[in-house]
Amino acid sequence: MKNLTFTAPCIFGLEGLCANELKFLGLENVRAENGRVLFEGGFDSMIKANINSRYAERIQILLSEFEADSFEELFQGVKTIPWENFIDKQDAFPVKGKSLSSKLKSVPDCQKIIKKAIVERLKEKYLLSWFEETGPVHQIQFLIINDKVSILLDTTGEGLHKRGYRANSNEAPIKETLAAAMAELSFVRANHNVVDPMCGSGTILIESAMKALHIPPGLNRTFAFEGWSQIDLSLVEKIREEAKNGINTDCSFSAVGYDIDEISLRIARENAEKAGVADRIEFRNRDIKDFTPDFERQTVITNPPYGERLLDVTSAEKLYKIMGERFLKYPENSYTIISPDDDFEKIFGRKADKRRKLYNGMLKCQVFIYKSKNKLSYNHKK
Repeated sequence: MKNLTFTAPCIFGLEGLCANELKFLGLENVRAENGRVLFEGGFDSMIKANINSRYAERIQILLSEFEADSFEELFQGVKTIPWENFIDKQDAFPVKGKSLSSKLKSVPDCQKIIKKAIVERLKEKYLLSWFEETGPVHQIQFLIINDKVSILLDTTGEGLHKRGYRANSNEAPIKETLAAAMAELSFVRANHNVVDPMCGSGTILIESAMKALHIPPGLNRTFAFEGWSQIDLSLVEKIREEAKNGINTDCSFSAVGYDIDEISLRIARENAEKAGVADRIEFRNRDIKDFTPDFERQTVITNPPYGERLLDVTSAEKLYKIMGERFLKYPENSYTIISPDDDFEKIFGRKADKRRKLYNGMLKCQVFIYKSKNKLSYNHKK
């Protein structure tokens, strides 16, 4: 099926990164909006985006957008969508969504109206009075903001941050999509040496390694669309094989992760093994106060515990001060740190060379980037 419009929701602040990667994949008419990136194409584009996107949270088909300030308008708008092109007679089609700043405030009522409209459309097309919904799931999602309705069909299933390698994690782990973004903002490439002095379950280092080696994040997981009758599974395998062929193991990337918790280090090793990058990452027990450079040239990326994540505010601020003392301006060391603390730079002891606002879950954060005194002598080509 051609000429579909897709939307890739992403963490606020990552729209540009997400749009750039989708353009790099060769997808058509890519454009960024607040909290999402849109693109166009057929099922092949949908499959490619699901398998390869590091920064999108999921891939949805944008079926329709229209204005509605009454349930009748909502019903009629949904009923005009050609649901028979996507949903078979036995398929399940649950409905969920959100309504913000709109006259149609009741989410349960909106769910019922949308479900009813879909059923009425399918009754007319299939000449059935009842749908068992025992087949593959087609998750319908709606978003109503300021009386504008977006009707979407999820193609992903579990969110794209579920790469498949992190069955275990320590408390409050960073999301895989955000960790991948920090690696990109740090310009991690195939010949980099990356260090995380507070690595937890290893997500930042694993995402850095997967990026450096061009390992597609969705290569070893399944997606909701794989159960749909409309999808040619041979096409899925072809695109998956193309993505696999792009992996580059002939590179010098290496990484080291430190933590003071042996359980976290054990989990990190297990996760790296599942991700296929265990030979690129070494995990050791070391306190941040003992931090010294591991490599002459290194990229430090870290997500330190902070006030609303594991530590109280006073302890977090003590940690920032230690980091400022240990993260010295070595000629070819750069530092990328994420924190929600507006006073981070003051406590750390110096202003960042670059800052980027984004969200870690529901927490508003900034990524603080401290560049090396001299530019790192890495080749920044992809």
